Amino acid sequence: MILETMNRWNLPLILGSASPRRLDLLRAAGFNPKVQVSDIDESVLPAESPESYVERLAISKAHAIEEESVSIVAGDTIVVLDGKILGKPASSDEAIHVLGQLSGREHRIVGGWCVRGSGEYYSGVEECRVWFRELSEVEIFEYVNTGEPMDKAGSYAIQGGAGRFVTRFEGYWSNAVGLALIPVVSHLEKFARR
Repeated sequence: MILETMNRWNLPLILGSASPRRLDLLRAAGFNPKVQVSDIDESVLPAESPESYVERLAISKAHAIEEESVSIVAGDTIVVLDGKILGKPASSDEAIHVLGQLSGREHRIVGGWCVRGSGEYYSGVEECRVWFRELSEVEIFEYVNTGEPMDKAGSYAIQGGAGRFVTRFEGYWSNAVGLALIPVVSHLEKFARR
């Protein structure tokens, strides 16, 4: 039995993330979460893989919320190039540099997710592979000047202006935007049926 959209909307749910993209994805899937942001240390641990890092952050964000009577969703997303994590740019110059590195290359978007409820939790990692065409200095500069890259891992939004840079994509589109909806919704529905 799959929950009807109205039942999803009424499911008590907290999104443990300040990401407007995660909120939009959950709403598009029929949920109406409240947002509660927890302050956790997001430093990468020594020798930690990108996959372990994003899953650990998602779990930490979900467990930092003290509510017990609701379901909780948390996630984290990073861009990985040649094994290196590309976080959110600290400046326009950094965004320009990162986009220059991604130009004409394949990279990965790695998303960790956690769903907590009914005294248990499920977590996982999803990966997308993305190929960018060669980008000119002018189009990188113009894109960065839109401001869109400044709060995005890897300095771009695939669902925004940078979508035109993509020549090939493999994986869950929602994961590239910010949250792997297929496994997340599946586990939320398990909790709701109990």
